[in-house]
Amino acid sequence: MKQDFPSQLLQRTLAILSAFRHGDRELTVAEISERAGVPKSTTYRLISELVELGLLERTERAVSLGVSLFELGQLAASHRRSIREIALPHLADLREATHQTIHLAVLRENEVVYVEILPARNSPPLPSRVGGRLPAHATALGKALLAHAPVETIEHVLAEGLTPFGPNTVCDEIDLRRQLARIRSTNVSYDDQESYSGIVCVASAIAVASDAPVAAVSVSGWYNRVDPQRLGPLVRATAIAITRSARQGCVRSSDSRHPNSVLQKI
Repeated sequence: MKQDFPSQLLQRTLAILSAFRHGDRELTVAEISERAGVPKSTTYRLISELVELGLLERTERAVSLGVSLFELGQLAASHRRSIREIALPHLADLREATHQTIHLAVLRENEVVYVEILPARNSPPLPSRVGGRLPAHATALGKALLAHAPVETIEHVLAEGLTPFGPNTVCDEIDLRRQLARIRSTNVSYDDQESYSGIVCVASAIAVASDAPVAAVSVSGWYNRVDPQRLGPLVRATAIAITRSARQGCVRSSDSRHPNSVLQKI
């Protein structure tokens, strides 16, 4: 059998691992092949190699994710934990002030990856989950991060296509560019039922070492119960507070500049 080129091999391997979705305990070779878009014979060969590496495990009838993959995931989580741990007290304050669901996410190519979610009581069902991904152009978090991303990142998102995800997803290139320009000047982005029907969201980016954001924070809720425009300054204040804490290397709840004073007024 002809050997795959290294880049193609890596892409196919990643596609096979990414075939597992939230709630999947195991998948058959045929299911993995179909989801990954990889020929069944190649899928079988790569699965065998991944089993030997401990990244996948064979069950009685199918294949499941392996212990080694879990261990790698834990290592990745520990590296990402710094910004999450620093942000967590601020996220809790934001939830307490708004009584809405709070998200923390990072940008990966044309998608946002959720690092932390603090659900609120009676919060609407959302498509997001920790470790899950959504199209960047269809979320307030994604647009907050894209607005400050390198030009090549934005062009990559546009080249991939602005596919609809929710009822009001921005699918026009000119409209998205205009939104990103506005977000760059205000540092606040909005999602009006763009990622999910009946849900609105407001987000702001978090920058640490430079102007380039490392993550973004958001508030999400029912469209008929939440006023994103009213919550915009609060979300922005929280993002600034997280940025300041991250630059200091610690969270100082006693800091007079902490957004608690802002939270109590809204």
